[in-house]
Amino acid sequence: MADSFYFYVKDDIVKNKKWLNKNVTAMGFTSLCSDTSHEMATSILPAFLTELVGASAPQLLGLITGLSDLLSSAAKMLSGWLSDKLKKRKPLIVFGYFLTGLFMGLIGFARNWIEILIYKTLGWIGRGTREPPRDALLSESVDKKFYGHAFGFHRAMDSLGAIIGPLLAFFLVPLIGFRNIFFLSFIPGMLSVIVILKIKEKRRKYKNQNKSFILDIKSLPKEFKKFLFIMFIFGIGNFHKSLLILKVQQSLTPTSGIIIAASFAVLFYTIRNFAQAVSDYIVGGLSDKISKKILLSVFGFSLFGLASLGFIYTTTSFSYFIILFILSGVSASGVAIEKAYAAELLPDDVRGTGYGILNTVDGMGDFISSFVVGTVWTILSPSIAFTYGAIISFIAAFLLLSMMKK
Repeated sequence: MADSFYFYVKDDIVKNKKWLNKNVTAMGFTSLCSDTSHEMATSILPAFLTELVGASAPQLLGLITGLSDLLSSAAKMLSGWLSDKLKKRKPLIVFGYFLTGLFMGLIGFARNWIEILIYKTLGWIGRGTREPPRDALLSESVDKKFYGHAFGFHRAMDSLGAIIGPLLAFFLVPLIGFRNIFFLSFIPGMLSVIVILKIKEKRRKYKNQNKSFILDIKSLPKEFKKFLFIMFIFGIGNFHKSLLILKVQQSLTPTSGIIIAASFAVLFYTIRNFAQAVSDYIVGGLSDKISKKILLSVFGFSLFGLASLGFIYTTTSFSYFIILFILSGVSASGVAIEKAYAAELLPDDVRGTGYGILNTVDGMGDFISSFVVGTVWTILSPSIAFTYGAIISFIAAFLLLSMMKK
């Protein structure tokens, strides 16, 4: 059939003998390199922006991160659907990794916040382009009973890169300054493109008879649509993690100065990512044995709410910040279960479309939450902003447990 196609799955995977095959490994190491690159940039972005704009940094940071997430969402929606229709996922994945690595590095040339917005947005459009086809190909590379392990491994490699990147920034900022960190991020960014070229893509037969984007969306399962609604509710409270870095930076600057404060904020962020890397694989493996809905609600939504409440308190205690950043990292692992949970809800023929819509909903929520939290922070106070994020996440946890079927 002309509208039937295959995707690469190793023979030993089809026979359910193992899950850590060449595709899963290549995608894992690609994420490690890419996250090393853009997390170097993300970790110093609050301090770099503060140097450029001063006191308006919280609101502008919320705008920049939120708007880049929103426009990235459009790319996610389109690329997921295109990967189903074009019968190819790899070209979109490679192109997306290239854009992210290129434009995140170009932020180093920025002379004002508008240029940062442009480069960050283009980099995140690349991220949006690659994610749905990559997630779909990852789920199609293993048997469904190994979804948790495969996505957990991928997230763990992703988080490992998110440790290496900020750690490099922590040691190098005092030596080479903020701008050169962005330039240095080019290297792992381009390396991710080289690694992703190693994935293989063949054909696996399944029917895909819907011809339009609208029809494909309408054909998504009812349970998945309910899940989209819940993820949107959580998303409007799930503000960008760079605002946590900014909170630490503002707390420590009066006593330590901007450079030292920014360096320690990056160090705490690195600890957060280490906690996420450790918990990613553990939580992912557990999700193959324990209800993904429970894990997502408790370790994802609820723990994020608790961490948000913790950031209401103003302190200069390093141990206090370390605990909160660890909670933030573990909660991120819980939230990542959404990809494995979605794989169980989506049929093969609209999986790329489904992931595109899911990522789009996440991006829309990220835009609203980051902009609202950044604005409330600037106009009212950071305490009210973090309280907002906590309340929304607890509401999402309740909805997930009450609306989704067992």
